[in-house]
Amino acid sequence: MPQPHPAVGQAAPTTAAPAPAPALSLEERLAFITTAMTVRLDEAKVAYEVNTAHIDTAPVDLADVITVPLTPTLQPSPQSYPTPVAALLQRAHHRLLTDGWCKDLLVDEDGARCMLGAIRIESRGDRGLEASAAAVLLDAIRRTFGDVDSLPSFNDAHGSARVPLRMVDQAAGLADSRGL
Repeated sequence: MPQPHPAVGQAAPTTAAPAPAPALSLEERLAFITTAMTVRLDEAKVAYEVNTAHIDTAPVDLADVITVPLTPTLQPSPQSYPTPVAALLQRAHHRLLTDGWCKDLLVDEDGARCMLGAIRIESRGDRGLEASAAAVLLDAIRRTFGDVDSLPSFNDAHGSARVPLRMVDQAAGLADSRGL
């Protein structure tokens, strides 16, 4: 038997439209966005680790990264070490901070000095004390950087004062620990 067709003006029964979802609060929306961003950042972190796993990198010395403004002329000179070589290296470090650092010369036209130039001026003509300070400084440099030919070659290999200044300061502590 044939199925009856609905009348032309009659609508077929439909289900009720779903009720609209209640609007999310700002906190709920932020929570959803935070979750989505966390997932994306975790995926990016994994992708970065996979893409860079083959690259051999050297560890970063934080002393090269973290810098503070140098205002040595506004600060008093630090308390001097009790041993002569350590005190000389400390004075040389302070001289480099206040007068400036240079490379390729003992002293440039502005009065800035290289590491050896600062040691020489602060030794006040005592060549034995100067030689001892230079030896301790070279030893401190070799402990950190391996085989280094000389103080002038190390000094001239750097484009800024940060590493040479740090090494003079570390050498002062080394000399003090050795009682020199």
